[in-house]
Amino acid sequence: MSAPITQDVLTIPRKLPDTGRTNIVGLSREQLLEALVAAGTPERQAKMRVGQVWQWIYHWGVRDFAQMTNLAKDYRQLLADKFEITLPEIVSRQVSTDGTRKYLVRIAGGHEVEVVYIPEEGRGTLCVSSQVGCTLTCSFCHTGTQKLVRNLTAGEIVGQLLLARDDLGEWPVQGAPKDETRLISNMVLMGMGEPLYNFENVRDAMKIVMDNEGLSLSRRRITLSTSGVVPEIARTAEEIGCLLAVSFHATTDEVRNKLVPINKRWNIETLLNALRDYPRLTNSERITFEYVMLAGVNDTDEDAHRLVELIRGIPAKINLIPFNEWPGAPYKRSSNNRIHAFADIIYKAGYASPIRTPRGEDIMAACGQLKSATERGRKSRAAIAAEAAE
Repeated sequence: MSAPITQDVLTIPRKLPDTGRTNIVGLSREQLLEALVAAGTPERQAKMRVGQVWQWIYHWGVRDFAQMTNLAKDYRQLLADKFEITLPEIVSRQVSTDGTRKYLVRIAGGHEVEVVYIPEEGRGTLCVSSQVGCTLTCSFCHTGTQKLVRNLTAGEIVGQLLLARDDLGEWPVQGAPKDETRLISNMVLMGMGEPLYNFENVRDAMKIVMDNEGLSLSRRRITLSTSGVVPEIARTAEEIGCLLAVSFHATTDEVRNKLVPINKRWNIETLLNALRDYPRLTNSERITFEYVMLAGVNDTDEDAHRLVELIRGIPAKINLIPFNEWPGAPYKRSSNNRIHAFADIIYKAGYASPIRTPRGEDIMAACGQLKSATERGRKSRAAIAAEAAE
C-alpha cells in the first residue's frame, strides 16, 4: 500500500522583514570581503575572516553568528549588528508517495517559487528555480502559464539549496567522523524560469555552490536547462562551466515554434550551431536534449529519425520525458509503446535515450508542473470573477 501524501503548512509573515542589515547569503567572496572591511574589519584580517565566515555558513550550515566559535566574541557581535544570514522561507512542504519533496518557498516581496527534491538510489537531485514565473510561454509547460514577476537574486537561488539541506538534516556534525554521503548530490536549474534570462545571478549563485570550502558541488553535478537563449550559451560554458540541458521537444521549426516560442527568435539550426561548440568549451561529456513526448505532436518514427540527424556530431544524450499532464493541458502523454519505439530508434543510432520516470506527479512536482499555489489560487479567483461578470 502506498504511503499517503503528507503536507506541512507553516504560517509566516506575508513579507520578509527589512532589518537594515546586509544578508551574507549570496555574496561572492569578493563582495563579502568588501562588506567586512566596510563594517570595520581590519584589511589585514579581512581575507581570513571571509574564509572563516564562509565555512561556517556554507560548510557547517550555521545561521547564528554567536555559534562561530573561532571568532572573538566582540567580532561576532559586530557581525550580528551589521549582517544577517537569511534564507527564503518554506511556506509549505509536500511529500509524494515516491519520496519526492516539493517546497513552496517565499522570497522578499512576498513572492513565491517552488523547489523540488528528488531522492534516488545512490543520489538525490534538487531542482531549483531562477525566476518568479517565466516569460517563455511554452505551451506544454504549466510553469509557463504564470507570468514573469522578477528574477531571483544569487542569494535566493543559493538559499534554495541551503533550506533543503536544513530540511533534510544534511549538514555535517562537528567532531563526528567525516561522511561523504550526500542526500543532495546533484542540482538542476530546471525549476521556474529560464536561467539564461537571469544569467549574472545564476552564475554568481553557482560559483558559491561550487566553492570547495563550502557547499562544494562539482560543476559536473550541476545541470543548467535552457530553452535556447543562444547568446548566453557560450557565456555559460566560459563563466559557469556546468553541464547543459536543452529543452528541445521538436524536430521541425514549425512544431517547435508552437511548443517553445523562443524558437521564433533562435531557430533549430541557430541553436544547434551554438551547441556544437559547447562540449569543446567545457570539455563536458555530453549535452542533454530534453524531449517531452506529446501524443500525435512530436512522437512519430519520422520525428525520431529527424532528431538523430539533427544532433549528429554533437556529443549528446536524449532524455525522453513522458508528458506530465496538468489541469487544462492542451496535450496528452504519448503511449508507453510509442515512447519505447521512439527510444529504440534513437538508441540504435548510437545515442543514450533514457525514459525519465515521472516523479512527484501526485503533488504537481513533476517536470513542467511547477507553479506556485498562490498563483493558481489567483487564477482561480480571477476566473470566477470573470464568469460572474458575464
